[in-house]
Amino acid sequence: MGQTKQDEEYGYDLFPERNARNPKQITIRDGLFTFRNKCQGMLRFAMETSPYAKLLLSAMKNSGCKVFKDRHFSCEDCDGTVSGGFDAASSQIVLCQNNIHQQAHMNRVVTHELIHAFDHCRAHVDWFNNFRHLACSEIRAANLSGDCSFSNEFSRFNFGLKEHHQQCVRGRAVRSILAVRKVSREEAQKIVDEVFDSCFNDHAPFGRIPHGNKDAKFAYREYMNRDRYYANL
Repeated sequence: MGQTKQDEEYGYDLFPERNARNPKQITIRDGLFTFRNKCQGMLRFAMETSPYAKLLLSAMKNSGCKVFKDRHFSCEDCDGTVSGGFDAASSQIVLCQNNIHQQAHMNRVVTHELIHAFDHCRAHVDWFNNFRHLACSEIRAANLSGDCSFSNEFSRFNFGLKEHHQQCVRGRAVRSILAVRKVSREEAQKIVDEVFDSCFNDHAPFGRIPHGNKDAKFAYREYMNRDRYYANL
């Protein structure tokens, strides 16, 4: 009973294959004929081609947290309301193979969760006990992953002019907290508001808010050339 309550409080009930009491056995058929094989192929493509993912993978390696595809990513069936998650207990990113069907969506989910993994590596986030830590990482992930880009918001029929990006980031951070913690919307909004300014303005490791692939490519190029720049100072 206690474990069930903990699963619900920390959002593990959204990821049934994370259930230690009833683990799903992966068969050869799963790898060949289900979403799992497609998910793994899209993941590989994202890691090799997305400038967002490539920058984050390089930053984590330079921070002493090298990411290995087979160890740190897992394609799993999830609740229909989520696309992915970061499991801090195992330092593993969960990709919801039953909910991710397009490469652009995979790229965005991989980036979002890698930002959480980067924060886990560099900042020693207390995911389970400190709601402000959780809120800060959710703000950064929504802000830097492209979740709130103009094209994505346009596709959701969300339009706005003044500070629309900030409003989108706030809203997505609140929804992410509500998905994995048993708190009221008012509590989640209060926590997000308390840390918003400092976390919204923390653009590491991009150095900017990448509003699209073009921005992300520039950020990746600058990141990879940073040693050459500092050597010439």
